[in-house]
Amino acid sequence: MNGFVLLLGFFAMMALGVPLYASLTAAGLLGIVGTGNLSLLRVIPQQFFGGMDSFSLMAIPFFIFTGSLMNRTGMTDRLIDFSRLLVGSVRGGLGYVNVVASVIFAGVNGSAAADASALGSILIPAMVKEGFPASYSAGITAGSSLIGPIIPPSIFMIIYASMTNTSIGGLFAAGLVPGVVLGVAFIVMNWYYVRKYDVPLTDVTEVRAHAGAVIARSAMALLAPAIIMCGVMTGLVTPTESGALASLYCIVVGVFVTRQLTLRGFALAVAETVRVSSAIFMILGAASVVGWYLKYERVTQAFSQFIIGAGLLAHPWLLMVVLSLIIFVVGMFMEEVSVLTLLTPVFAPLAAKAGIDPLHFGVVMTLNVTIALITPPVGACNYIVAAVGKVPLGEMFRKIWPFAFVAFVVLALVITFPSFTIWVPKMMGL
Repeated sequence: MNGFVLLLGFFAMMALGVPLYASLTAAGLLGIVGTGNLSLLRVIPQQFFGGMDSFSLMAIPFFIFTGSLMNRTGMTDRLIDFSRLLVGSVRGGLGYVNVVASVIFAGVNGSAAADASALGSILIPAMVKEGFPASYSAGITAGSSLIGPIIPPSIFMIIYASMTNTSIGGLFAAGLVPGVVLGVAFIVMNWYYVRKYDVPLTDVTEVRAHAGAVIARSAMALLAPAIIMCGVMTGLVTPTESGALASLYCIVVGVFVTRQLTLRGFALAVAETVRVSSAIFMILGAASVVGWYLKYERVTQAFSQFIIGAGLLAHPWLLMVVLSLIIFVVGMFMEEVSVLTLLTPVFAPLAAKAGIDPLHFGVVMTLNVTIALITPPVGACNYIVAAVGKVPLGEMFRKIWPFAFVAFVVLALVITFPSFTIWVPKMMGL
């Protein structure tokens, strides 16, 4: 009964427009008060701040700061020019540029929303001008943004690793192949739609005429993701240190090389980092309160016993499919960080009992939560690309499903073939 009160209170406050962290905290408060033991109220501040108290989580602001700095130093534009040079000369080339740029940009900030916002503002208008429908341009931008949290660094992976004591470097390495496969899947999808819409060849004469200059200019931008990925996966630095190094690198390049980083731009980057990071940490703290209450009421234990009683632990593949379906449904109606924070403590131990490799399940969990970013009605990336591409939100919700389907196909491949995730970490000894 108390669990029902908690859910009712949470969804009622969400419907009233109460911020997510406040809705989660208030729901936890309602649940605790419903137990009749008011002495448990002291748990709320303990769990709220305890949910944010992890050294590994310090990497998140640095990755966000790095991505914001790249947008304000001209480095993002250079990455797009490099992508145009690589794949922009074929029919519908900007669709391929969109995906390739997402793969490269994913190696910087680990956020799908930042990817969709930064690249969408440039590429969606350009794709429409080239002959793509606005809804498709927005859809491919939202779909390819899902690569951001899969290819390292990944904010979702950092959160998952901090909650399960999984190696962050190993999890980053495990996401490489699935991220590339996701990118290839969207490239194939773009190939099909380009012929469906009869999109003409892209004019890349100017880019090709200055190919040498484009490569030289892009080299500085490409070093930023290299610093993060190589530093973490080789063990030379921690994720937090790699984020700090990448941020410092972007500042140096922005001041002395591109000379586009102004004091105002730096201040805006700091402000954006504080705003986005604080939202993530507040949700983490609030979700920790709800998570504690669910454990106290033995809801998580009851769910575990149900899974065990159903015999799913003897069938790891089926277990991951069932858990994925649950994440899909929950993710349609809740923000992704809160979904990850609430479900990871319940699902990860079940996966371990079923003998599933922790790195494999970590990627499956992350990919599941990431797909929720484009599933209506809450998927944040839909709102971002709809605003940037001037596409009605209702049309965006209708047109996004083919892109979600492609992502689900990749998820099915990752679930079915564990080698997609554990091959690289094993090769690197992580």
